[in-house]
Amino acid sequence: MSLLSVSEARSRLLDPAVPIGRTEVLDLHSAAGRVLAEDLAARLTQPPFDASAMDGYALRSEDAAAPGAILRVIGTASAGHSFDGTVGEREAVRIFTGAPVPTGADAVLIQEDTEKLEDGRIRTTFASAPGRHIRPRGQDFAEGETVLSAGQSLDFTRLTLAAALNHGNVVVYRKPLVAILATGDELVRPGENPGPDQIVGSNSFGVAALARENGADVLDLGIVPDDTAQITAAVRKAQDAGADVLVTLGGASVGDHDLVQRTLVGAGMQLDFWKIAMRPGKPLMVGSLANMHVLGLPGNPVSSMVCGLLFLEPLVCKLARRSTRNREAIAKTANLLRANDRRQDHLRARLTRDDEGHLVAEPYEKQDSSMMKIFANSDCLIVRPPQAPELAPGSPCSVLLLRPFEG
Repeated sequence: MSLLSVSEARSRLLDPAVPIGRTEVLDLHSAAGRVLAEDLAARLTQPPFDASAMDGYALRSEDAAAPGAILRVIGTASAGHSFDGTVGEREAVRIFTGAPVPTGADAVLIQEDTEKLEDGRIRTTFASAPGRHIRPRGQDFAEGETVLSAGQSLDFTRLTLAAALNHGNVVVYRKPLVAILATGDELVRPGENPGPDQIVGSNSFGVAALARENGADVLDLGIVPDDTAQITAAVRKAQDAGADVLVTLGGASVGDHDLVQRTLVGAGMQLDFWKIAMRPGKPLMVGSLANMHVLGLPGNPVSSMVCGLLFLEPLVCKLARRSTRNREAIAKTANLLRANDRRQDHLRARLTRDDEGHLVAEPYEKQDSSMMKIFANSDCLIVRPPQAPELAPGSPCSVLLLRPFEG
């Protein structure tokens, strides 16, 4: 099987993917970050009455059309406590922000534009006008109005709005479920004591974090040895749980000890491809098992993380009906970049800014795909397309941001 380009491999993974259609009802405290499955209409009108926007005095604007008017204060209105009477000629009501504007008043004069006199009277020091400092009934939204639409993500602003619409619960799309299976006789879980021929399996934690950050739930299937029966049992567990994506870590190649691919094919997986023209991450496997996407990531930690960034992140975002975060940026290379071969390269690099504020990417000298410390300390990946020519220092280059860079 020939090597696919990164772009073609992404298309073949993402094009058949269909966003999750299953829904659930959540209370607002549980719905943060979720995607609405139904429109939300207002269950009330907001504000429900003409309300004061300032602390001051509710009055008839014609009585205070010019500074120097003398008005008699006949009562008080505050939020939750209206004034039941009517404002008449040369009368005013002391009013506070959010309080209903009393009948007869058509303006609010802020308290700084008045001075108190004796016997409950005030003198105006500024001219008033009809409607000033009044929030009219329904200014924000009216009962029955569709205010939030299906497909919108409930961030902090929209959650606040949903509550104001008087919805205690909302219908949202379910999160995609990503099952993660690490394989290999050489792996032990963090915290355990590895044997003389073993290492700590770390990949699943980064993959799980990446999946969750992009809107998925995660089912950790743990570590299973290189054993067909145990791999088969783990895959069945993912199917029984209704996983939308099965991510395998390691064992996707075709060596004598790489059992994942042949086990999955034996279980009915339709294999699409398992080699791509990229570095790190050549042995990437993509297929489907019934309704479950299968994504086999390489065993080397950095290869696994880079492939997760390029393939798992957009897949989860599409299933979760979320926009894939834009990680692309342009920087200047700090070093000479040698001509590239037929595989798209992703060089771990640190970022700085030059005197003009432009991003400068400096690749690490060592790029071995097992070296996680360098990866964790990197700010970005310099992307070198296949057959890219040599690039002189100071030349623009494409980068993928691993995290927001504020330096």
